[in-house]
Amino acid sequence: MDVSTFYALFSATCFTLVGLWWNVVQSHTDWMREPAQRRVVGGIYLSFLLPALMGLFAQVGGAQQPQVWRVAFIVLAVVGCGCTLRLLARARGDRFVTRQQAGAALMYALIAVVGAFPELARPLGLTPIQAEAVMLIVLVVLGHALVWRFMAGEGRPAEDAPAA
Repeated sequence: MDVSTFYALFSATCFTLVGLWWNVVQSHTDWMREPAQRRVVGGIYLSFLLPALMGLFAQVGGAQQPQVWRVAFIVLAVVGCGCTLRLLARARGDRFVTRQQAGAALMYALIAVVGAFPELARPLGLTPIQAEAVMLIVLVVLGHALVWRFMAGEGRPAEDAPAA
């Protein structure tokens, strides 16, 4: 698949996931009452929004002007990593959520590193923009895992949630 086509589809899919998530949140207004829960809801939102934005910048810069997507990936990954680490610091004993958030923070950090040092992708046999695509896929999968955990527990902490 052409990288530009991938990023076009990826970005559109992520923006769709943002919209779907907000539809879910609107039907669960109680999720927004407690600050800790509201932060998790916002974290899920960012796990789809930031990759969607990265996908747009990848399309704008593409292979012809890699500095565009590289700078955007670095900035957005630093924002994502910082927000995720703040969520991780406030995690309340749910090991699944803690692992998911740690994995997401790691992915954001790796995305920023490859954006800053694109030559790191070459030993993998990938172009830098392809390596970034793989990491963005992993990031969205981690976001989906958090959505599943959140929805299966109906927004309750894991100890109160039914077994999934």
